[in-house]
Amino acid sequence: MTDLDDVEAVARAAVLAGGAELRERYRNGDADGEYGATDVKAAADEAAEARMLPVVRRAFPDHPVFAEEAGRFDGSGPYRWVIDPLDGTNDFTAGLPTFAASVAVLEDDEPTLAAVRQPATEETYLARGDAGVIYEGTRVTADSDVPLSASTVATIVGRDVPRDPGLSRRADAIREALSDEVKRVIDSWAPTVHSGLFARGRIQGLVQFHPDEEERAVTELFASEAGAAIRREGPLYVAASDEDRLAALWKAIDASR
Repeated sequence: MTDLDDVEAVARAAVLAGGAELRERYRNGDADGEYGATDVKAAADEAAEARMLPVVRRAFPDHPVFAEEAGRFDGSGPYRWVIDPLDGTNDFTAGLPTFAASVAVLEDDEPTLAAVRQPATEETYLARGDAGVIYEGTRVTADSDVPLSASTVATIVGRDVPRDPGLSRRADAIREALSDEVKRVIDSWAPTVHSGLFARGRIQGLVQFHPDEEERAVTELFASEAGAAIRREGPLYVAASDEDRLAALWKAIDASR
């Protein structure tokens, strides 16, 4: 059985390697990419993955891997790796500092470890099953004393949602319902960044609707290990800093159906 301490060390090394590439390109104003109506594929995605993927493959050549750019690598090892070299590509190419390199590690399809590096701010998160979320060497929690009416909630939708009129309308209804309950609703284009903020109580809620695999595992592990209150119904996932806030958010969303 692979030692999870070794897995954590490799995950951290991978996001630091990818983050270094992204930081250099961000500082140089790299905005090269193929721009679409709902997304952008940046040159920085491939460049960061080229730094991250070999770190994982050299350490654990028998582990299955899904890398956003290179695709799937089969394996028989006990853990499956999910590599997102640039979460927040649209933000990166627009010159916004809200982007990250991330790695999630799953066992039996359940997230067990995650690492996130935010290059622009040089922040690092590590999360591990039953060991909490570590931010810059300190364990953090989703606890917050901010009242519901003053709360900030991030909404996260998968790449297929804007392409489907029905899903898009539902996502809009969710956002509108939440905005009636809280101070601010952020339409997240960098889920791992906002899940990190949630895990340390800087924002008070996360709502996922048909999320993409690359970010979902990180977001959900951060929420659970930060002690958040969580509820899921099919493709809808809501996390909040406490049970009362979760109940209020869920009630608002449910009423918007």
